Formats: sequence, structure tokens, C-alpha cells
Amino acid sequence: MKTNLLTDIYQHQLDENLIKEITEVGIYKTFQKDEIIIDINQTLKYMPLLLSGNIKILREDQDGNELLIYFLEAGETCTMSLTCCIGTTKSKIRAVAESDSALIMIPVAYMYKWFQTNESWRHFILESYQNRFDEMLEAIDNLAFMKMDERLYKYLKNKTVLHESKNIIIKHQEIAEDLHTSRVVVSRLLKQLENENKIKLSRNKIQIL
Repeated sequence: MKTNLLTDIYQHQLDENLIKEITEVGIYKTFQKDEIIIDINQTLKYMPLLLSGNIKILREDQDGNELLIYFLEAGETCTMSLTCCIGTTKSKIRAVAESDSALIMIPVAYMYKWFQTNESWRHFILESYQNRFDEMLEAIDNLAFMKMDERLYKYLKNKTVLHESKNIIIKHQEIAEDLHTSRVVVSRLLKQLENENKIKLSRNKIQIL
């Protein structure tokens, strides 16, 4: 099953021989929604390749409050975890399953080896770095230049893309934690968006109109 998933998701990014080798050395793991995949200060010995589901990448401040940095979808990897693997430093981020997810965990030694010997892998890693860098710049821009109601609506729109549905099952507190604000502020702004006919609210559910 993992071979088929790996081929289906990564065949346009990685060559056939490399996919076969990843299948042989990688460790297949599944995570349920809200389960922590990588935690802050964790020593990383494996690099994750996402096969199915979605993962959210979070930073934490000194008071333990979280801030959403970006989401990962099938066919992507977390380059912030790569940086920790390469530098043999502890993780600076927390990766949490946004939905039930399946991953292939690649030992660090193979990550080094393939970067030197396999062009498709090298291109995949460099492109991943660029994509994640662009997303982090966007996150900074959102914090610096967008009002909270704009950030909230963009967050909801991103959720609909991730889950391929205009109906989002989520609690106000979870949104508040992802956006590094209070539940009261989120509830007020959601009501404002509903009054603007952009969303429809019901218990633990938000519909994008």
C-alpha cells in the first residue's frame, strides 16, 4: 500500500529508482487528527514525506502560546525539520496532524546520500525550501500588514482548500490558538464575517459562502 501511495503522490517529483529505495528504507507511519508528529526540542533522526492528510506547522512563544506558520499537504515535506536534521539541532517547530495522515519517515543518512547522488531528490529538497520560505514570508506579511479579520478569513479559506470542502468542523478556541489571539476576538470576528454574508456559523461548524 505504501509503495502505491508513494508512487501516486511523488512520481512527478522523484525518479522511479529513488521511490523504490525510499520504500525499502523508509518507515511508514500513520497519525490521527490532532496527534503530534514532531514536537519542539525533539531530536530529529528522520525526515517526513507526507503521503496523505494534512499537517500544520506551529511555533511556540515563551509562554507556550502557539502560532500557525503554514500547512503541509500530500507530496510535501517540512523543510524546517530538514534544517534540524542537517544541523543536528533540536526541532524549533511543532508538527500536528490537521487530519488523519500517513507519512514515510526517511533516516537522515539517506537524506544526505540522495542529495549528493540523485538529481530528482536534490531538486525536490531545494524546491521544498523555496516553497516553505515563501510561505513563511507570507505568514510574516499577514502578521505585519493584515488586520485580524482579514487573517481570519484567509485562514478559513485555506482550510477549505486543504479539506476540499466549504464546511469546516472546528472550534473557536482552535482557531484562536492557530492565529495567536483570544477566543473572544475570534468569536466576535466570525460573527462579523457572518453579518457580511461571507460565512455561516453553526455549532463547531463554519460554512464558507
